[in-house]
Amino acid sequence: MATPMTASKFLEILRAEGLTVHEVGNWRTHNRNTKGPWGPVNGVVIHHTATSGTDSSVNLCYNGYTALPGPLCHGVIDKQGEIHLVGYGRANHAGLGDHDVLRAVVNESKLPHDNEADTDGNRHFYGFECINLGDGRDPWPEAQKEAIEKVSAAICRHHGWSAASVIGHKEWQPGKVDPRGFTMDGMRRRIAERLAGRGGGGGSEPDPKPAPSKPSYAPFPGAGFFHDGQKSPVITAMGRRLVAEGCNHYEDGPGPEWTDADRESYRAWQRKLGFKGRDADGIPGKVSWDQLKVPAT
Repeated sequence: MATPMTASKFLEILRAEGLTVHEVGNWRTHNRNTKGPWGPVNGVVIHHTATSGTDSSVNLCYNGYTALPGPLCHGVIDKQGEIHLVGYGRANHAGLGDHDVLRAVVNESKLPHDNEADTDGNRHFYGFECINLGDGRDPWPEAQKEAIEKVSAAICRHHGWSAASVIGHKEWQPGKVDPRGFTMDGMRRRIAERLAGRGGGGGSEPDPKPAPSKPSYAPFPGAGFFHDGQKSPVITAMGRRLVAEGCNHYEDGPGPEWTDADRESYRAWQRKLGFKGRDADGIPGKVSWDQLKVPAT
């Protein structure tokens, strides 16, 4: 348990760890502090973005969207292992999680299964979004994993925490799967090595082979699914992917209800794929949907 460090100190310790850090907008004062307390802090939560592309992913994490205003984390870790600071203070990244998990993080003990969502994680955790589709196939470059290791070690070292204070979103909030593509136990071993002065990295643990027990992407629901008044998390997921692909006709960001903004954004996606005329009408078809790779909700 600790008082959050200042934004200046946060930047200082990340750069002292040898990381390349980019400051985005007014990140030092960009937060959700008016919605609740920030601190005491107890650990670090690692996420994946379910998006591709550095600029679009950073913009999404800075601004958020209608249902979830930004910042959506404190820093974005790109595929090259560079850090983009998008907020500092309370951020919409952890949501409600399990109080037993928080107790284990505070005590730096074995994590229990997360089966409740009753504790405000945005108050207690630093959060980092890592650019990855989260489908079990999108690779995690060594530079990116090393940056996760360095970021986590820098924060733990400053607060006097061990690697046990670093958890995945999937270990905190029931129903979450991120980060997907490496194990948090393996990452904690890397962080512990770095905190011990030996440096982590080295790729000592290979990425687990994907086990496609579930579809990686949302199946095409049919063109008739997309009509005025239709509401579904699939539509939000679709909108986020469209934004990530640079097809953004949203004023306030994607939401769960099908709107003209969704249709215009999808029309832009169809045209990007080379569809023309009636084939670019803004209503999803199976070919364009499969290429968009909307994450399963």
